[in-house]
Amino acid sequence: MSGSENNPDQPEQAHKDLGQILTELEKNSDGQSLPPVEKWNPDFCGDMELVIKRDGSWHYQGSPIGRQRLVKLFSTVLKKEDDKYFLVTPVEKLGIRVEDAPFLVIRMQVKDTADGPLITFEDNCDNQIILTEDNPIWVEHDSKTGEPSPYIMVRRNLHALIHRNVFYELVERAEERVIDEQKHLGVISAGEFFSLGTI
Repeated sequence: MSGSENNPDQPEQAHKDLGQILTELEKNSDGQSLPPVEKWNPDFCGDMELVIKRDGSWHYQGSPIGRQRLVKLFSTVLKKEDDKYFLVTPVEKLGIRVEDAPFLVIRMQVKDTADGPLITFEDNCDNQIILTEDNPIWVEHDSKTGEPSPYIMVRRNLHALIHRNVFYELVERAEERVIDEQKHLGVISAGEFFSLGTI
C-alpha cells in the first residue's frame, strides 16, 4: 500500500477523463469569450496524465489528442500559478505538465498602418496576439548551445513559443538600434521597439 493511500491530506491522483472535463467546460462556456478562470479557485484535485509538448501538441495518457477542437477548448481554461500549470473548471483544478510553453506561434502577419507597422501572431490554438507593450516578445538562449528560444506573452501569465520559421521572418524584418550603448536587432510594432537580441 502506497503512502498516498494512507495520507488523507494528499490529493488523490486525478482519474477524470477528458470527456468529463469537456462536459463541465461546455456547461460554462458561451463559445465566444474566454472563461473567467482567474475567478475560479476550486480545490486541487490531483495531477492528470496530460502533457503539452514543446512542438505544441497535446498528449493524454501517452497518446496525442488529434481533435483540434478539444485542444482549443481545453486551452481556454489553462492557468499558471508560479511555475505550475493547471486545467481549471468552476469545480476542479487538475495539474498538467508543460514541456516548454503552453502555446506555439505558427504564423505572423504585418499590417502597415498610419502609425507604423503592427505585427500580429497566431498560435496553434487560434489565439491572435498583437505585439504590443502588454504582449511583449523576448528571447532566451540555451546556456549550453546558445540556441535562441523566442516567446511572446499571450494572456494571464501564459506565453507562446515562437516557431523557428516565424522567428526567421521576424529577423528578416529586424533593424538595428542602440539601447544603453548596446547594439540590438529588433522589430517595431504598435510604436514600440522589441529587441530580438544584441549584436
